[in-house]
Amino acid sequence: MMQQNSGFIRWTSRVMMVLMLSMGMPLTASAGMVETGQAVNHALAEQGRARILALVDRDDVRAQMVARGVTAEQAKARVNALTDDEVLQVSEKMDQLPAGAGVLGILFAVFIVLLVTDILGFTKIFPFTRPVQ
Repeated sequence: MMQQNSGFIRWTSRVMMVLMLSMGMPLTASAGMVETGQAVNHALAEQGRARILALVDRDDVRAQMVARGVTAEQAKARVNALTDDEVLQVSEKMDQLPAGAGVLGILFAVFIVLLVTDILGFTKIFPFTRPVQ
């Protein structure tokens, strides 16, 4: 009986030695070049995301969203779920809105954000949309 256990112990200790030695080996990492355009687009998207989130934080916008059944937390989660390209599109739409458009323009921008996230399947707020398969 002792003979069988010593073979198992030897085999287990050899496996453990190999595993312990392999833990000390350095891992390789790979890096690639990031194009300037990609870095600029990402930076612009982050600025746009910050603008949209600041918009959602406004009291008048929040009141309009709550009136339509959307909480500020849901809207923020949806804005954070947008891709960089989608954020750039919404931010561009915000820049094209006439000055003094007030709450109506802001609500339109928030509606677009909510509609895009609904179509992409991240949320299900509007009954008239179907998520992309």
